[in-house]
Amino acid sequence: MTTLTRTALVVVVVLLLLLGLLWVFQRRLIYLPDRGPVPPAAEVIPGARDVSFTTRDGLRLAAWHVPGDRDVTVLVTGGNAGNRLHRAPLARALAAYGLPVLLMDYRGYGGNPGSPTEEGLFLDALAARDLVRTSRVIYFGESLGAAVATRLALERRPDGLVLRSPFTDLAAAGQVNYPFLPVRALLRDHFPVARDIARVRAPVVVVYGTRDTIVPPRLSRAVAEAADATTVEVAGAGHNDLVMLNGPGLVNAVTDLAERVR
Repeated sequence: MTTLTRTALVVVVVLLLLLGLLWVFQRRLIYLPDRGPVPPAAEVIPGARDVSFTTRDGLRLAAWHVPGDRDVTVLVTGGNAGNRLHRAPLARALAAYGLPVLLMDYRGYGGNPGSPTEEGLFLDALAARDLVRTSRVIYFGESLGAAVATRLALERRPDGLVLRSPFTDLAAAGQVNYPFLPVRALLRDHFPVARDIARVRAPVVVVYGTRDTIVPPRLSRAVAEAADATTVEVAGAGHNDLVMLNGPGLVNAVTDLAERVR
């Protein structure tokens, strides 16, 4: 065996080993929960209360409910990072318009038991939906949570759906962030938003920032096109900018939709 052949063989073995490690540990790159406990809801949002729900596979998960005087609840399915504490500014902004808000946390997030997976997050959202007591509900999905909200909308039809920075599917977003990897071939979780959104029978609004480098605007626009959705473009905004959490463009997108579904 020549030196060149041995070198090539070593490179192949190393690459296969790295790909194997990525296959095994990929969910640690996808899901970035803040696992620590969160403070009581009322300490963060006046009038809010701590609630819980139990999933089909037996996990008891914590959430926050923010009351309101309108008959349209906003169920928030968050992105892949943080926990419900990080979405408190959104809940406060919506509550200022009288909208009740349910801030759920997935398994493994915010002190909840379990480990996140695509199927697990759907089961979490499905169980959280049962906590909503108003006659109308809007699902608000943030980034990866847009995929969760879209799948939930197929199982439990909402009165409206707001998708903030959605991707067409997880592989497309992953390829942007890891262009040197065969992302589509490696992924175990898929989150096919663009495929599923076309079957949702509810008004859809897509909100995205024009300077989003994590989920590029072209992916969100493709989702909007598949849904024949109303779009709200937030000029100059990146994926994690505060304006994409409680800015006027985002909040108005939700409150305007709430007016339409009343």
